[in-house]
Amino acid sequence: MSNTNVEVTRNQNENPAALIRRFQKKVQEAGILSRVRGIRYSNRELSDLKVKNAKLRKIEKIAKFERAKRLGKVIVTKKRR
Repeated sequence: MSNTNVEVTRNQNENPAALIRRFQKKVQEAGILSRVRGIRYSNRELSDLKVKNAKLRKIEKIAKFERAKRLGKVIVTKKRR
């Protein structure tokens, strides 16, 4: 992500409110806030080892459930809508 600096210099006879308004408009046009808010809650990708371990745990859990189902320890019902 490249850093984008927005700079606004005060014009002669310009009040502070107008300066702030002009600065906010420049920031909005540059798209800085939307980009920062977009990546704010993004998660990084899991490592290959974590993905592999998660898959192995899932396979193990499914096998354990199937074994319990065969032994009659789990009663399987159809899902209702």
